[in-house]
Amino acid sequence: MYFIGITGGVGTGKSEVMHILEEREDTRVLLADEVAHLLMQKGQPCYKQIIKEFPDPQLLAEDGEFDRIQMAQWLFRDENGRTRINQIVHPAVKEYVLHQVETEREKGKLNFFFFEAALLIEEQYDAICDELWYIDTDDTIRRSRLKASRGYSDEKISQIFASQKSREEFSAVCKEIITNNGTTDELKNQIYNVLRRKIHE
Repeated sequence: MYFIGITGGVGTGKSEVMHILEEREDTRVLLADEVAHLLMQKGQPCYKQIIKEFPDPQLLAEDGEFDRIQMAQWLFRDENGRTRINQIVHPAVKEYVLHQVETEREKGKLNFFFFEAALLIEEQYDAICDELWYIDTDDTIRRSRLKASRGYSDEKISQIFASQKSREEFSAVCKEIITNNGTTDELKNQIYNVLRRKIHE
């Protein structure tokens, strides 16, 4: 079973790639954001640690769970808080993912296990994944997607692009480059061709 990390800049269509992959019976997918949300739910270790260090009632909804909007706004404002939350959550996410990978390897029923995260390289997943894939999309297409889906301005998009790794930095670490400039069918065919090659390697 291949353990493969999926990464790429904002607006490249990583979610679209994961949707295509999860349709396959021989594949399991996990998303970093979903795992982090799970581990920050009430009663989970990350929840307890964050509440202990940041006992701010404004971060909580009426049911005691974290208010995701309030949390996002706070993390955007408070760099120290964001750093500390990441120090708590990121190692827990990695531990959870590795446990899931080992469980699937023991079952022996899958060919592929994919994990998607924006900060895959920064969190050194290249050291634990069998390989990384980079989703590459023309910047003009990325801009159009971000304007349509999130309502971002050109200025905000440019700031985000500048803060993320370049194509060259991604390509230097990632074994496969998936180009997402066309239709969903074209993307699916490209992915499936790579997977067929992997199965026969």
